Amino acid sequence: MAEEKLPTRAQDFSEWYNQLVLKAQLADYAPVRGCMIVRPYGWALWENIQQALDGRFKATGHQNVAFPLLIPKSFIEKEKHHVEGFSPELAVVTIGGGEELAEPLILRPTSETIIGHMWSKWIQSYRDLPVLMNQWNSVVRWELRTKLFLRTLEFYWQEGHTAHATQPEAMEETRQMLDIYTDFAVNDAAIPVIPGAKSDAEKFAGADITYSIEAMMGDGKALQAGTSHFLGQNFAQAFEVKYLDHMGVQQHCWTTSWGLSTRFIGAIIMVHGDDQGLVLPPKLAPYQVVIVPIFKNDEEKAAVLGAAKELKTQLAKAKIRVTLDEREGQSPGWKFNDWEMRGVPVRVELGPKDVAKQSAVVARRDRPGREGKISAPLADLPVTIERLLGEIHLSMYDKALAFRRSNTHATATYDEFKKAVETGFAFAGWCGRGDCEEKIKEETRATMRCIPVDATDVLGSGGAVASGKCVYCGTEAKERAIFARAY
Repeated sequence: MAEEKLPTRAQDFSEWYNQLVLKAQLADYAPVRGCMIVRPYGWALWENIQQALDGRFKATGHQNVAFPLLIPKSFIEKEKHHVEGFSPELAVVTIGGGEELAEPLILRPTSETIIGHMWSKWIQSYRDLPVLMNQWNSVVRWELRTKLFLRTLEFYWQEGHTAHATQPEAMEETRQMLDIYTDFAVNDAAIPVIPGAKSDAEKFAGADITYSIEAMMGDGKALQAGTSHFLGQNFAQAFEVKYLDHMGVQQHCWTTSWGLSTRFIGAIIMVHGDDQGLVLPPKLAPYQVVIVPIFKNDEEKAAVLGAAKELKTQLAKAKIRVTLDEREGQSPGWKFNDWEMRGVPVRVELGPKDVAKQSAVVARRDRPGREGKISAPLADLPVTIERLLGEIHLSMYDKALAFRRSNTHATATYDEFKKAVETGFAFAGWCGRGDCEEKIKEETRATMRCIPVDATDVLGSGGAVASGKCVYCGTEAKERAIFARAY
């Protein structure tokens, strides 16, 4: 498992990623083409992501629900932009129980349509609003080129759906959820993201406005890490989602939807990982600490394991996620490498001399080698490790932000632009026209990632601003946007 070295990120970033996901036992390829199996270590990471988000959703009044996997085909066809956007990706069930179905059923690519249908029954009056719902589920989009976590036929996510009486309320919800995703990315995943609006060409099928959080991966490419959609009244009109207002007049609702998926695990891997393997943010890591006992004989083993088990109990009491590596037949060095590859934030090395001195060697994953090691008293370890976990989070965030800023360039000319998207993000003026956007995509393979909500945050204080002219056609820029090649 840990004997074969990973390719370096500089040699082959894509293969480094593929091998790391398999070696760290996060996921594996399924026997069904295009699908993945999430293994316990990967699922524990996803559960921690779920908990971090679910708490935020509930704190803002959202409730969890469950809608069916199967959706009548006629529902998908009711919203014309929705069916145009999703028809190439649909999986259709035509036979059930050995008989041909009267109406084909779609394996949900997303749930706006079936939720709209139910809301038309449930929502009658302004007193029924707002409706704030979320579901944790899997969706199916017929994608056969598998990249574990990033692109699979079936993937796991949460999808939020809300209905409101007014346009401003729905817009406020859309922006609130974008802020929640940003807060989660920064404060739990240590990933600096650029929140912003998508172009019409890149927005969700059926949305009036799509916002996203965009992150820079370790190879300079962009990853859309979460989206929040203002759906206007498109789905409400298609599914007759109406309410009687205070004056007794019937109105269509204003709706939103928003989602973050298991592809966020791909972001964590590619933003923080190094040539040794994963580097997991402390708040989300399945294990925050691993204790590796070191001994040569049975006498040393008894003393070291006794102290190690006591330490594990103390750390668990302090609400620190901890594991003790008692695997037989593997050397301490092998275990160090294995846990390093799995990205555990803190490793505690405990040998007979340490036990005698009532101390331990503590190693930080984010700082390999001697620089990341300290010796600390056993009695103080819960407090020491808690402090270290906070320091590691900040250090990981700062490193990722510095990398993004150093690989983001304000570009005034098309030549500068083409050079910038070879290695990172181009921050450029754009006239807002779809044909310029399409030409840029054809010629450079870079897409318009987002129009940042806060343009001053892109390059940091004192950074250059994007040009006032469109980087492609040279006319007056309507927007200043981030362009990049993306996953």
